[in-house]
Amino acid sequence: MSIRLPSADGSYRLYQPNTDPFTPLRCGPARTRILYSAAHVVADPLAASVEAGPAVDWDASLAFRRRLWNQGLGVAEAMDTAQRGMGLDWPTAAELIRRSATEARALGARLVCGAGTDQLASGAPHSVAAITAAYEEQLAHTEDCGAGAVLMASRALCAAARGPEDYLEVYGHLLRQSSRPVVLHWLGPMFDPELAGYWGHHDLDAATDVFLQIVAEHPEKVDGVKVSLLDAEREVGIRRRLPAGVRCYTGDDYHYPELIAGDGAAASDALLGIFDPIAPIAARAALALDQGDPAGFRELLDPTVPLSKHLFARPTRFYKTGVVLLAWLAGYQEHFAMVGGLQSARSLPHLATAYELADGLGLFPDPELAEDRMRRLLSVYRVAS
Repeated sequence: MSIRLPSADGSYRLYQPNTDPFTPLRCGPARTRILYSAAHVVADPLAASVEAGPAVDWDASLAFRRRLWNQGLGVAEAMDTAQRGMGLDWPTAAELIRRSATEARALGARLVCGAGTDQLASGAPHSVAAITAAYEEQLAHTEDCGAGAVLMASRALCAAARGPEDYLEVYGHLLRQSSRPVVLHWLGPMFDPELAGYWGHHDLDAATDVFLQIVAEHPEKVDGVKVSLLDAEREVGIRRRLPAGVRCYTGDDYHYPELIAGDGAAASDALLGIFDPIAPIAARAALALDQGDPAGFRELLDPTVPLSKHLFARPTRFYKTGVVLLAWLAGYQEHFAMVGGLQSARSLPHLATAYELADGLGLFPDPELAEDRMRRLLSVYRVAS
């Protein structure tokens, strides 16, 4: 039975749902690459008060993380995919980190967590000292929970920095005091427009030099860098200039298959938001690499790129809406609601295409459930399906 889906041009198309989904997979972590999935949060749609702060369904959120761990993926917690800075505030993020760290310890699973400065009031000026103190608070909380830290790009620092010297001072201070190696995250303005000019330069070559200077001055304190610029050539250039032992975690949701596969000389590990919805395929692709089958790796992962490019289409920062939609359609949560009402950030035709692309990949364990839920979503908009 076909389903009638709306297109961006106002027309409709008939789509025949897939009947051959991927079977459930349970496996250990990959041996040849370190792969983290940035995980979304499941909102509590029945929260009584917005004033009380973001309402998270802890049970459903943690169950989703266990699903990722069971498929051999690490979890990157309280990152951009979890609506950090777009609905998830620091007190809620801190609790999310604490709970996920407890779960990860019990399972012996990989976990890194975002440490930033988002407890500082937005839209207000802050001193470099205050920004450093905010970073210190979040870094200490993450390390106290027993998790590795990802030093996230800071809107406050981007607004306050007088030039590259302020970035060198803040990051140098944090790296000197961190108790374990961290991941440095360069999040491009396509993900967050308030981060334009990060590292003290709008010119990307100059910004890259500052970024790599920080790494070069503290290589023993940097586990790796996460590069989220959607620019494969620049990421490869950065990867080639990293000190020995410092990993490059791709955050490029457009070019991840080629970057993870590598160029013969080196390869990227990964910390990706797209791994949230495509985990069953990513896990199988990682196993192919472990088995010395790079062609099989690409055969599995390359077909997921159109879905990823669709989800991460401009405005890129709203990709989380599609990620949560697919989790609901897959049966991993019981509703399509997001913290801060972000489920409204994408159009119905965009969501319909996300459903079609994901279903075509076999990402819904129960295709009939996914079809039924998509029909119900269409009916809310009075679209006869």
